[in-house]
Amino acid sequence: MTNDELAALEHESWIAYVTGVVSCTTRAEVSRAGGVVTVLTGLPMDWFNQVLIEREEATPAGVLAGVAQARERGDHFVARLREGIDDRFIPTLTQAGLAPAEKETSMPGMVAFPIDHDAITRHAFPELEIRRVTNAAGIDAHRQAMTAGFGSDPAVALGTACPDLLVRPECVVYVGYADGDPVTSGLGWLTGRTVGVYSIATIESARRRGYGAAMTARVVADGVAAGCDVAALQASEMGRPIYERLGFRTVVRYAAYVDSVLGA
Repeated sequence: MTNDELAALEHESWIAYVTGVVSCTTRAEVSRAGGVVTVLTGLPMDWFNQVLIEREEATPAGVLAGVAQARERGDHFVARLREGIDDRFIPTLTQAGLAPAEKETSMPGMVAFPIDHDAITRHAFPELEIRRVTNAAGIDAHRQAMTAGFGSDPAVALGTACPDLLVRPECVVYVGYADGDPVTSGLGWLTGRTVGVYSIATIESARRRGYGAAMTARVVADGVAAGCDVAALQASEMGRPIYERLGFRTVVRYAAYVDSVLGA
């Protein structure tokens, strides 16, 4: 596959995940207009309050509609553009009063294809017991590890991880346990041939032991078992080298634009 095709699969996976997990909060609004998807939840994390270009035929009017919807609701939000793919919308966002984010310059979207099965096997970690979540108690443990690992407001985990996800065939939720305690979280989201790797977070006291890599490897391995041959994720610059060792490479970068009107 070409880089453009892989970037399209990564983008499709991310949108499927974001629009899927926000069903856990009653405040979520997901709307589509003019090839643009707008996700608004009020949760204190911009992943779940953003405007994204979804389709090639996206229009400036669709972008402006998403921005207007977010402003009307009053949530702090970002618009993210794929560098080199969505650049035609930079003037639209600028004219609408959005500016490049100061704190986030560029976020890598990464893909593993072909999947490096040897690398996935090497990163299995016997000390870490990874369980697929099957009940509400498991969801609570996932939320606990996710919140502590990301250092995020507990509302984020409450609003994006819930028992309702367990009946969705495209979603698999995980918790990694060390000495019986939940120390790392993970989530897999299946979209066609792609397994998306999300919510990889490890509590501070358990870091630098390979747990995040082990969780990522497990999510990918289960995706392969389900018939996927592509794995996708979005990484921080800190996490990027870890994913590269697992066979992922950057296929696209996302630039964030924030709203000067709301002071985001």
